[in-house]
Amino acid sequence: MSGEGSAPGTSPRAPRPATQKTSGTVSKKGDRGAKEKPATVTPQVGEEEPKNPEEYQCTGSLETDFAELCKRSGYTDFPKVVTRPRPHPNFVPSTSLSEKPTLDDQRLSGSCSLNSVESKYVYFRPTVQVELDSEDKSVKEIYIRGWKVEERILSIFSKCLPPLSQLQAINSLWKVGLTEKTLDTFIALLPLCSPTLRKVSLEANPLPEQPYHKLMTLDSSVVHLSLRNNNIDDRGAQLLGRALSTLHSCNRTLVSLNLGFNHIGDEGAGHIANGLRLNRSLLWLSLAHNRIQDQGALKLAEVLRPFELEHREVVERRRLLLAKGAQERSRSPSRSRHGDSKTDREKNQLTGLSSLTLDKTEKMPAVKATKGLGKKKEKLGEVVKKEEKLGSGPSPIQGTPKKEDPAKAGKGKVTIPEQKVTKGKGPKTGSKEKRNTLLDAEQLVAEATELLSPLLEPVEHRDGKVFMAGNKVLLYLNLVRNRITEVGLEGFLASVQCQARLLKSKGASKGPVGLLRLCLAKNLFSLPCPAYTTIQELLLPRDPLSKAKAREEEATAPPT
Repeated sequence: MSGEGSAPGTSPRAPRPATQKTSGTVSKKGDRGAKEKPATVTPQVGEEEPKNPEEYQCTGSLETDFAELCKRSGYTDFPKVVTRPRPHPNFVPSTSLSEKPTLDDQRLSGSCSLNSVESKYVYFRPTVQVELDSEDKSVKEIYIRGWKVEERILSIFSKCLPPLSQLQAINSLWKVGLTEKTLDTFIALLPLCSPTLRKVSLEANPLPEQPYHKLMTLDSSVVHLSLRNNNIDDRGAQLLGRALSTLHSCNRTLVSLNLGFNHIGDEGAGHIANGLRLNRSLLWLSLAHNRIQDQGALKLAEVLRPFELEHREVVERRRLLLAKGAQERSRSPSRSRHGDSKTDREKNQLTGLSSLTLDKTEKMPAVKATKGLGKKKEKLGEVVKKEEKLGSGPSPIQGTPKKEDPAKAGKGKVTIPEQKVTKGKGPKTGSKEKRNTLLDAEQLVAEATELLSPLLEPVEHRDGKVFMAGNKVLLYLNLVRNRITEVGLEGFLASVQCQARLLKSKGASKGPVGLLRLCLAKNLFSLPCPAYTTIQELLLPRDPLSKAKAREEEATAPPT
C-alpha cells in the first residue's frame, strides 16, 4: 500500500525522499518516462503532415478548392460552400389575417420535427452561399453574410476565385468585419477574377477612414457598386464625388451606385453633385435614407439642367479646344502627303514595268541581245509616252517626264541604274505611307479620347458666361426618406421641366434623354403637393416601370 501511495500523481504530500531509495520507485519513474514518451510522439503520428497551400492547383470547383485550401491553411472548422436557398416556387404569401396562424403553425411543426435544438440555428452558421448557373452549374454569384472575413480567408479566396470563369457578382459582403488592410486585400483580389465580375456589394462594414472610393478608381472594372450601411458621412461623400469625376479625369465604368442608409448631409450631397458635373457613365444613383435637406437637393437638381461653368472649367475647355485645333492642323499636311504618295505609287508602277522588261532582256542569251535591246528601247519609249500623257494632268506629276528625258536619249545601259534607284525608292515611299497612316490613327484615337470629355460638349454663351447642357445621362435618382421640403421640390421640378423641353426639341432625338424615374417620397413635404404631383405627371410617360406595368395590365385584362 505504501508503494502504491508513493506513486507519482497520487498525492502531493507523499514522502519523495523515501520513495526514491527503493527500487520500486525507480522502476515507476522509468514507467513514467516511458509513458511520457508516447504522449509526445502520438500526436505527431496521428496528425497529417502540413501541406503548403501554394502547392495546391485549383480545379475550378469552389466547394472543393475552398475546403482543401482551408485545411492546408490550418483551419479545422471553416465555413462550408452551399447553394443559396431560394423560396419555394409554390409558396404564395397570404393576403388575409386568418391565414397567418396556419402558416406559423406549419413552420413551427416543421421545426419541431427536427428533434434537435442545434438544427434550428444551422441557418445562422457561417457559410459561403453561391448561386449556380442553370445550364452548366458554374458559380455566378457569391454571398457572404454575418461572419468575420480575415486576412487568411481572403488569401484563400484569391486562389480559388480566379478559376471561376463565369463569376459575375460578389454580393452581400454584409457585416464581415473588414478593416482597411483587408479592404485593400479585397480590392487587389478583384483584378485577378474573371472579366465577367461586374458587381460588388460591400455593406455594413463601417471604416474610420472611409476608403470606399478605392473601389471606383479609373482602372476599376466594377460596374455595379453597393455601399449601404457603411456610416458614410460628408467626408466620405467628398472622396466618392472625386472618384466619380474631377477636372482632368472621370470614372467611365461605374453604372450604378447605391449609397443608401448612410449619414450623407447637404455638404456631402454637394460633393456628389460636383462628381456628376463631368461624369457621363453613371445611370443609377440611390441616396435614400440619408440626411439631405433642401440645400443638398438644390445642388443635385442644378446638375440636371444647364449650369454655369466655373472659371477653372472654362480654362480647361479652352485648353482642350486648342489641343484639338492643333491636331487638326497637324493632320492636314499629312493628307497632302497621302496625295503625293499616291502619285509616287503610280510612278513606281510605271517604272517597275520598265525595270521588269530590262530584267527579262538581261536574262536572254547573248545572241539575241541586240534584238532585246531594240525591243527594250521601244517599250521604254511607250512608257515615256504614257508618262508624258499623265504629265499633262495635275501639277505634281508634270515634273516626272523631265527626269525621264535623259534616259530616253541615252543608251539602255544608262537607264538601268536609274531604274534601280527608282525601284529602291518605291518601298521607302510605302514605309513613309505606313508611318503616316499610323500617325493619323494615333491622332484619331487621341481626338476620340478627348471628345469623351464633357467639357467639349456644345455650350451656350449668355451674358459673358458659359453654360453646359447638364447631366442628361443619369436615368434614376432615389432620394426617399431624406429631409427635403417644398423648396427642394421646386428645384427638381425646374430640372424635370427643362429636360422635358429638351426632349421635345428636334435636336434631342439622339443621345441621352435625362431622368426617367425620380423617387422623392417620404420626405418633409405634405401631400398633396403641387410640385410633387407635377413631377410625377411629367415622368410618368417616361418611366419604364410604369410602362411595363401598363402593358401587363393590358395583357391580363379580359376581352370586352
